[in-house]
Amino acid sequence: MSATEEKEQAVSGQAEQGKEGGEQAAGRAEIKPTSTLSRAKLLKFLVLPLLVFGAGFVVNLFIGWVIFPRLLYSEKDQPIDFSHKIHVEAVEEGCESCHFFGEDGTFSGVPGAEKCAECHEERIGIHPEEAKLVEEYILPGKEIPWHIYARQPNCVYFSHAAHIKMAKLECVTCHGPVGESIHVKRYQQNRITGYSRDIWGWRISGIKTNSWDRMKMDDCADCHKKSGARNDCFVCHK
Repeated sequence: MSATEEKEQAVSGQAEQGKEGGEQAAGRAEIKPTSTLSRAKLLKFLVLPLLVFGAGFVVNLFIGWVIFPRLLYSEKDQPIDFSHKIHVEAVEEGCESCHFFGEDGTFSGVPGAEKCAECHEERIGIHPEEAKLVEEYILPGKEIPWHIYARQPNCVYFSHAAHIKMAKLECVTCHGPVGESIHVKRYQQNRITGYSRDIWGWRISGIKTNSWDRMKMDDCADCHKKSGARNDCFVCHK
C-alpha cells in the first residue's frame, strides 16, 4: 500500500470516528428530554404520594393522640388537693397510717373524713386546702367525695390482702410512686365506659413501660402468669 493510500485510509477512519462521535453526542442530546420526563414521572408517582401520605399520617397521629383523648375523657378535679409526700413524712407509720388492714383482714382503701379528723379535727396550719377539708367536710360530718383512680368494675373482686400479705407485692407495683406526689392529679373518666383513665392507661398508643401504667384484665392475667398464680375466671370475677 502506497503512502498516499495509507493517508487516505487514515483520513477516512478519522471521518468515520467523527461521524460516530457526532451520532453518540446526538444520542445523548436526544436522551435529555427522556431523562427530564423520567424525573417528572418520579416526582408525580413517587415523591408526591409519599408527601401526601406523610402529611396524612402526621395529621391522623395528632388527631388520635391529642384530640381524640380530649373527646373520649372528661376531666374532674378532686374535691381537695392533697400532698402524699407531706403526710408520709409527717406521720409515724407512713402509708399504713391511712391505708391499713383491719383486724378482719379487710383493707381500708381511701380514708374517709373520720380518719382525717384524727389529725385535722381543727385546723393545724394555714393551707387553704386544709381549711376546706375542716370547714366543708369534717365539721359538718360530711364524707369526702373522692374520685377513685383505681376503681374496678362491679364484677371484679380484688383482695389487697392476697396481693400484699401473701404475694408480697409493693403498693407501687400497681399504683406507682403516689407517695412522692405533692398534688393529686385530675381525674379523667371515659365517657363511654365510665371507667377511670388509670385503668385503661394514659398512653393512647397502649404502650406500657411500667407495671402501674395500666390496670386492665390483660395486665392482671400477665402478672398472674409470670408469678405462677391461678388465672381462673372466678379468682377475680365473683
